[in-house]
Amino acid sequence: MRKKGSNGQESRARLLEAAAQEFARSGYHETKISTIVSRAGLTQPSFYLYFQSKEAIFKELMELFEIQFKEMGRHSREEAGDPDNVGEEANRREAAEGQMYRELAGLFGFLGKNQDLTQIGFFTGTQSAALKRRLMSAIHSDFAAKQQNGHFRHDADMEIAAECLLGTIECLTREQLLTGKRPPEELAQEVVRLYLLGLMA
Repeated sequence: MRKKGSNGQESRARLLEAAAQEFARSGYHETKISTIVSRAGLTQPSFYLYFQSKEAIFKELMELFEIQFKEMGRHSREEAGDPDNVGEEANRREAAEGQMYRELAGLFGFLGKNQDLTQIGFFTGTQSAALKRRLMSAIHSDFAAKQQNGHFRHDADMEIAAECLLGTIECLTREQLLTGKRPPEELAQEVVRLYLLGLMA
């Protein structure tokens, strides 16, 4: 029987937090249940009140990241708005830049908020590759729509552009965001400048 009530929920939450820290720092294979419970300040038998195995708690952390990631994406799309609802060309361009900035700032903000879960769900987890394929597909669809509506060059390959942006997001998350070198808003601003304005003076 698993413990119920606030004490049980607190213990379970502590185990999840400790497991996320251990998996993020040591990787799946090097992490031991004994180190998880030690970090959580609990006993090893208490672990099995809530989780059947190390694999089970790792899977739950990946699923938690994926649920939060989907919710972030839905919220980000709602907040970003539609640049095609803006009339004049100059205003439409500014609206497109603003939309891309808000979406990227939301994504980087999410990835930087819980760095242990990000390390698991976005980089090392078994489901991370599938999640990034879905993200790339969403970026491609968004870019293709913008190209269709005249925001992006008609001769540009939107699949390549989407893959480049995903690679940029991965690299900046790992090298700049998770290391604390740059905040989410600054990263989003630099990426928008690079992709929409280019490098030419």
